[in-house]
Amino acid sequence: MSRVLFVSDMDGTLLNSDVRVSPITSQIITELSRQGALITVATARTPGTVAGLLKDTLINVPAIVMTGAALWHTDTNTYSDVRFIPSDQYAVIDDIYARAGVSPFIYTLSDDHILHVYHNESELSAPEKDFVDERRHLALKKFHIGQMPVATTDTRRVLQFAMGTEKAVRDTADALREATYCQVSFYRDTYSDMWILEVFAPGVSKAAAVTAMRQRLGIDKTVVYGDNLNDLPMMAVADVAIAVDNALPQVRQAADVVIGSHDTDAVARSMEHLFATL
Repeated sequence: MSRVLFVSDMDGTLLNSDVRVSPITSQIITELSRQGALITVATARTPGTVAGLLKDTLINVPAIVMTGAALWHTDTNTYSDVRFIPSDQYAVIDDIYARAGVSPFIYTLSDDHILHVYHNESELSAPEKDFVDERRHLALKKFHIGQMPVATTDTRRVLQFAMGTEKAVRDTADALREATYCQVSFYRDTYSDMWILEVFAPGVSKAAAVTAMRQRLGIDKTVVYGDNLNDLPMMAVADVAIAVDNALPQVRQAADVVIGSHDTDAVARSMEHLFATL
């Protein structure tokens, strides 16, 4: 029997319109995992929200979090394979953001496996305030608004995240790509008209993380599921690339298969079918 790795994006793919893993999806994936299926997620989210969203769902492979900047072990609540932004890039990145008038959230990871998130503006935009308010209660994430991280070994940057209009995000991304050697990605938010800008260590992507996991686990085939632009690289390295029906047109076009929408438990049902047939 082939060793198949199933990898699903979360927002807009595994999660439904209520931004939840439905009870049916949770039940199917948990049962498949108990039968030995290798299932995980690849998401731009941090463990702060992933842990809660997957609390009733058993997966037996570490979660790919922060677009591949780290792995999160749901059984031990610990990180591994963390890729930090090179410290020699901090000043360059900060200068570009300052000149663009964009204030990012700077994610640093401490030895206690807590993400400390800094934002140097005390006055947040409405979308930024909503973003923070939805996450203030999380045990695995602590916000420091109106502060910049102190340059110590305890404040190594793993991600810089910003949100804004398409033009502001695109222009800043172009400037970052020209001036730094870090990985830069931008895409439209699944739930709003805002655009997301992310900066990671060089080489960080969902695709790189999926490829590394495949090699580590001795996988014969990878099946990935996605809906947004940041899923395209991992779809390109998969043996079977699957888009949900609500995916962006570019994603549906790149997929080998298009299944039902994220509100129909389509990802879990597809995994159930493929686990029995591949």
